[in-house]
Amino acid sequence: MAMESMFSQLGSIIAGFMFVWAIFRQYFPQDLRNHIEKYSQRLVNFVYPYIQIKFNEFTGERLKRSEAYLAIETYLSSNSSMHAKRFTADVVKNSQSLALSMDDNEEVADVYEGVKLWWSSGKTTIKGPSFSFYPVTDEKRYYKLTFHKRHRELIIGPYLKHVIKEGKAINVKNRLRKLYTNSGSRWSHVAFEHPATFQTLAMEPEKKKEIVDDLITFSNAEEFYAQIGRAWKRGYLLYGPPGTGKSTMIAAMANLLGYDLYDLELTAVKDNTELRKLLIETSSKSIIVIEDIDCSADLTGQRKNKKEKEVEVEEKDPVQKLAKEETESKTSKVTLSGLLNFIDGLWSACGGERIIVFTTNHVEKLDPALIRRGRMDKHIELSYCSFEAFKVLAKNYLKLESHHLFDKISGLLEETDMTPADVAENLMPKTSPGNTETCLESLIGALEKAKEEAQIKAEEEEKREISLVPKEEIEKEQEKIANEQSKTKKLSTEEAEG
Repeated sequence: MAMESMFSQLGSIIAGFMFVWAIFRQYFPQDLRNHIEKYSQRLVNFVYPYIQIKFNEFTGERLKRSEAYLAIETYLSSNSSMHAKRFTADVVKNSQSLALSMDDNEEVADVYEGVKLWWSSGKTTIKGPSFSFYPVTDEKRYYKLTFHKRHRELIIGPYLKHVIKEGKAINVKNRLRKLYTNSGSRWSHVAFEHPATFQTLAMEPEKKKEIVDDLITFSNAEEFYAQIGRAWKRGYLLYGPPGTGKSTMIAAMANLLGYDLYDLELTAVKDNTELRKLLIETSSKSIIVIEDIDCSADLTGQRKNKKEKEVEVEEKDPVQKLAKEETESKTSKVTLSGLLNFIDGLWSACGGERIIVFTTNHVEKLDPALIRRGRMDKHIELSYCSFEAFKVLAKNYLKLESHHLFDKISGLLEETDMTPADVAENLMPKTSPGNTETCLESLIGALEKAKEEAQIKAEEEEKREISLVPKEEIEKEQEKIANEQSKTKKLSTEEAEG
C-alpha cells in the first residue's frame, strides 16, 4: 500500500508539472519564457558539470551538408561506432565500401589521451504545413559530444582537430578515385582503376626507392610547406624514349598516394582563362598530368614568329577565307606565360597537396623556363631497359627470380637499346600455360636482331657521312696517304741498301 501511495503521489506531481508547463508555454510571453529558461539553465549548470557540443548535418542558408558532420560520421563509423549496438548501413556515393553509421539515439564512448567522452546521434523532426495534400516531414540529424568541463581545452582544441583530420583521411582512403579529362573548360571523369604499382614498375630498385621516398615525404609535408611559405605542390618531369613507362609511373604514383588524376589536354583549351578555370576546379590530393608536352601546344612563341614571317595575302575565294578563320578560331591560344602561371603563379596556390607531371620524349625541345627547378622540381629520366628492370619484368610475367639464360640476356641488354615495353611484349606468354624457356628465347632472339639492326644502321650512317665529305678533301686525303706510303717505301729501301 505504501508503494502504491508513493507512485500515486509521484504521478500526481508529474501531471501537475506537465499542466503548469503547458500553461506556461501557451500563455506566457516569449520574452518572459526565454528569461526563465535562461536562468533555469544557469541553475542546472551549477550542478551539472558536463559540456555538450552539437554538430548539425546541415548548416547555412543553402542547407549544405556540414564538412564537420561528414568527418565526424566517418570517424565514428570506423572507430567508436564499433562499440554501438544499432547501426544504419548504406553505400556512400564515390566510395568503394559499405558505410556503417550510428543509428538514431545511439550513444558510444571514446577515449582521447586518457579522457573519456561520449558521442550520441539524434534527429529533430519538422513537419510541413498541415494544409498540404502531400505533407513532408523534414528530418535534420546531428551528433552531440558530451565531456566534463575540466577537459574543455583538450577536447575543443586537439581532440576535435584529431577527429576532423582522421575523418577526412578515412574519406580519402575509402573514396572511389577518379580519372578526369577536359573537354574545353569542363572536366569529366571515369573511375580510376589502373593496377600499376611501384612493386611492378620496371626500374632499378635504388631509383625506385628514391622516387617513392620523395613522394611520401611530399604528402606528409603540409606543415613544412606552410613554414617555408610555399604552395603545397611539387612538379615532376618524366622524359625518355617512347615505351619506357612514363604513363605507368604516373599511375603508380596515383596508387601510392591515393590521389585523383587529371589528364589535361592542352590542345582542347581555348586560352589562358580557360586554363586557369580548369586549375581552380581541380581538387586537393590530385595529380595534374600533361603528357607529351612538347607536342601538346605551341608554347615557345614560334607560332607568333611564323605569323610575322608570313606574307599577308588577301583570300580571293570567300569560302577559303571563312575556312581559314574557322580553323584559326579553333586553335588553342594557350601561351607559355599562361602555362607558367598555371604551374607556379598565384593561382597555383588555390588548394593544396597537388602534383604536376609533364612527360616528353624530347626534353631538349622544351623551354628552359618551363622545366627549371621550382616548377619541375624533380627530373626523372626513364631510359631503355636495364638488367635490373628486366628482372622485375621476369618476376611479373614469368614468376622467375633466376634462370640460366639470365646471364646471356644481361650481356645483350648492355649492348642493345630496347624499351621495357618491347621486353615485356617478348616475355608475354603466347600460349596457356606459358613456357618460360620459350619466352626467354624469344627475348634473346629479339635482342640479337635489334643488335644486328643497330650495327647495320651504324655502318650505313658511317658510309653516309663519308659520302657527304667533299671530293677535294677525299683526293687530298688519298694523296696524303700515298705520300706517306712512298716515304715509308723509300726508307725501307735505304735501310736495305745500307
